[in-house]
Formats: sequence, C-alpha cells, structure tokens
Amino acid sequence: MDEKIGWLKIGEKEKDEIMDFSRDYMEFLRKVKTEREAVTYFLNLAEKKGFRPLGKGIKKNGKYYLVKNEKAVAFVFIGDDPEKPYRIIASHIDSPRLDLKPAPIVEDKDSHLVLFKTHYYGGIKKYQWVSRPLAIHGIVVTKSGKKVNIVVGEEEDDPVFTIPDLLPHLSRKVQGEKKLLEGFEGEDLQLLISHIPEKDEEKSPFKKALLKLLKEKYSIEEDDLYSADLEVVPASQPRDVGLDRSMLGAYGQDDRICAYTSVRALLDSRPENNTIVILFDKEEIGSDGNVGAQSNLVEYVITKVLDASGRDYSYGKLLDIMHSSKVISADVNAVVNPLFKQVHDMNNAARAGNGVIVTKYTGSGGKYSSSEAQAELMAEIRNIFDSKGVIYQFGLLGKVDEGGGGTVAKYLARYGMNVVDIGPGLLSMHSPFEVVSKLDLWSAYRGYKAFIEA
Repeated sequence: MDEKIGWLKIGEKEKDEIMDFSRDYMEFLRKVKTEREAVTYFLNLAEKKGFRPLGKGIKKNGKYYLVKNEKAVAFVFIGDDPEKPYRIIASHIDSPRLDLKPAPIVEDKDSHLVLFKTHYYGGIKKYQWVSRPLAIHGIVVTKSGKKVNIVVGEEEDDPVFTIPDLLPHLSRKVQGEKKLLEGFEGEDLQLLISHIPEKDEEKSPFKKALLKLLKEKYSIEEDDLYSADLEVVPASQPRDVGLDRSMLGAYGQDDRICAYTSVRALLDSRPENNTIVILFDKEEIGSDGNVGAQSNLVEYVITKVLDASGRDYSYGKLLDIMHSSKVISADVNAVVNPLFKQVHDMNNAARAGNGVIVTKYTGSGGKYSSSEAQAELMAEIRNIFDSKGVIYQFGLLGKVDEGGGGTVAKYLARYGMNVVDIGPGLLSMHSPFEVVSKLDLWSAYRGYKAFIEA
C-alpha cells in the first residue's frame, strides 16, 4: 500500500510545486463559474502564449484557437504536417447548477416575497442547494442586441440569494416522511430575490419594485429575460481543506479541473505532434447541442486546420487522420469515500492522493453507454506516464450494479479515434463543494503534459 501513496513518492521541492500550482488553480476557480467565463479566461491565457485565431494560412509549429458560441473552444498546435494524426485532450467546462427559467419572476402575495424560478441543470442532489448563499452569473441580450453581463453575489458587499428550507419544527410530515432525494422537488428550487414593494401600487407592488430595480441597475426589461443565459451557482470561494492543506474544495471542479490542467499542460509544453485541447459544453446533460461533444466540433476544427493549410483533401483523408488520432477524455472519477465504502469495489477503486486515474471503461449496467480503451492504448499510456514519472493509478467508478456514469469518450470514439478516460478523483462530486487531493490535481497536469509531449 505504501508504494501506491503518491505523497510518499515526492520530495519537498515537488511538494512546493504542487502547492504553487494549486494556488493558481484556486484563483482560476474564484474567477470562473460558468462556461462563458471559462472560455474568456483560457483565451486570455492562450493569447499571452502566442495563440491566435484559426484563419487562413497556418505555419509549422503554429498555435491557434477556435471559439464556438463563447461556450466551447479548441486550442490547436500544428507540428510539421497538419495531415498527420492528432493527440487530443477533451474535457468539458459546464458544471451542475440551477438555471433561471425564461419567465422566472414570481410574486408570492401570501408571503410578500418575490422569487426566481429555476430549472436544475445536470445531476444534482436538490437538497444540497437549499439554505446556502447563491450567486447569479450570466448575460442578458436585449432586443437591440446589447449584451448585459451580470455577476451578483461574489463580492464581499454583494447581496446573495438563497432557497429557503422548511424549519424542522414544521417539516415532519411535509419532508420528514419522504425519501432523502425527494425532500425538495424541482419546482421548489426558487430563489429569494426581493421584498420591498413599490409605493402606491395595488397590483403586484413587489414585482414592480423589482422590475424598476432591474431597469435602473441593468437597463433590462422583464421581456429581456427571455433572451438570457443566467446561471445560479454557489457564492462560496475555493478553500484549502485539511489541517495539512493537502486538499482543496470548490464548486465546479467537475470538470473544470480537467479543463484547467489540460490547457495549462498545452501552454507549458513543447509538443512535436499535432495537438488539440478542446473544451465542450453540455456534458452534464448528455453532450447535446452545437457546443456539446455530440456535435461535429472536433471534425470541424480539423477541417478548418486543413482548409487553412491550403491542402487538398477528401473526406476519406479526413477520416484517415481522425482514425489514426489518439484521445484522452479528460474527466473526473470517484475516489473512495470513507463514509460510504460499500459502493466501491475496493480492488478497482481509486484513492485520494494516489495520482491521476486511468479508467479503462465507464458506463453502467453492463458497460452500457461506454467507450472502452483497447489494451494497446492502455499499455501506451502506462509507458508514457512511467517514462515521465507521472504518479497515476487505475480505477473504476464503483461496483457493477451500484450505478455508473459516462464521459465524452464515446462521442469521440465514433470517429474511429482511440480514446481513454484519464482524470483526477473527487469527493462529493456534483455537490456545491467538491474536494480533490492537490497531488491528484498536479498528477493530472503532469499526465496530460506527458501525453502531449510523447
């Protein structure tokens, strides 16, 4: 067992590097809580490293990016020949959250309160989002096309929002007799927004006061909320976890931890192969849509590279390139939770601090909806990681019939690419406060960097 514990494999110098890297990552998490914010953040990093928009004309050892709808982005490094196979790292930048409904405003006359109605996004435990400070991030687009950026709840003097829970004195029948996951229904997830009425208004005085405030502060009307992307996220900040500061906790680490480590790995690398780091949206709701992994975004990026190179190519040639490419599906896995060990197959479970997790297959119910990495690719990854001194482990999500989950791997595998799932493990995954070992964060970065440079 001692041979597997990552902390016992490093010296003080590397421990200092881990702590420095973790501080940078936590600063990223402080600034980024939505997909749009992630794209903006990574573009700023990449442009400082010489990346430019992908357009006509590309150069050997050129660095480029392509943005889709401000919610997905690909960073591309071109080696000596754009028609050679690619090394691709794919992750997603969306996280479970609450979204405001298109018509969110509700004035409750009985309580004298105004609320925003929400629709939860992704796999959440609804009760975890109740009675906690929440923030609103996103944009509102007016009829004129003006974009109004909104972030409320993050600054020390900002107001926050919350979903009020029922006091225990009155909850015995309403909640106490229900199963844990049924204590709150989706329609119950409504935010407290305002409480002061407009004077001399008999009809909807509380709502009218709120609309007046929105007009004064943001120059938006109620109808403008129909053309808005507004997300409700925890108002908390990343924190060190543990007396030894060996872990860190924050919202949105699934899967921005892999996005951050893979982008940093590319920016800090000296690759020789054609390389793409691509960040998708919509993974938490099935990877649908034109910014999800089920779209043709990867195919589009490679096609744009070939177009920009001026090469004549056929669709068959494009498929040859894709079939010869290798992909890391960079997504998180689970580590053994000491409070619920019964859900894990301990022979095949990952542990916090044992390094980045290589997962041969995901899926559920008999590997359903999985992309399984071939033995040859698994062996190649082992050799790459061993040669670069990457601390890693093998792990599956849980017991066979306990549940399961998937990643974007299968959507890339359909292009004929060889794909393997690799990412750090989390505790409290999909909660408003996910926890990772700082060593596993560092190992993910080093693993992705080793893959890029191999």
